[in-house]
This record gives sequence, C-alpha cells and structure tokens, in this order.
Amino acid sequence: MRSMRLLVMFDLPTGNSTERKTYAQFRKFLIKDGYYMEQFSVYSRVLSSRDRAQSHLQRLKANLPPTGAVTALLLTEKQYEERAILIDTRPAQKYEELGPQLTMSF
Repeated sequence: MRSMRLLVMFDLPTGNSTERKTYAQFRKFLIKDGYYMEQFSVYSRVLSSRDRAQSHLQRLKANLPPTGAVTALLLTEKQYEERAILIDTRPAQKYEELGPQLTMSF
C-alpha cells in the first residue's frame, strides 16, 4: 500500500468579520476532516490511496470558501518526507499530538 498526502495551502481574505468567519469555518472544516496544521494556512492529511485522495479532493471542493485562493497538492509519502524544513523553531511534537492519521503501524 502506498500512502499519499494531500497538502492544502490557502490564502483567504480576513478584512472584515464575515471574511474572518469564513476563514474560521474553512479551517475548522480542515481540522474536522482530519488535516494536520503544518503551519499557518498550510494543512496536510495522510491518505491510504489515490482513490481516497480523490474523494477528499471532492469534499474539499464542496467546502471551498467563496473568495481567496486554495491550492491542493497530492504527494506520495516519499515526496513529503523529502521536503526541506529550512527554519522550525517550534518544539518537536510527539506523535500522539499530531493526530490519528499519522499513527500507522506495520
């Protein structure tokens, strides 16, 4: 089984209360749908297959905010693991804090 990772990056307007509410609703949708916050406005989710990725993409499209930019990128786990984190001053998180989608056992 080759797992995939769906990376969602977004830039949404937050100039007024309606836009901030829309931003918060979209962010809550991502968290409720199993995404993990990589950094502000960048979320990712582990998926078991390309078919699961397509269904999550459809669910993402159904919950898009009316304005702003949302980009989704589908990566293999190997591609994701080869990313370079150039600066990260956050303390390391334990696996239990990352959420259930990252606890894979072999």
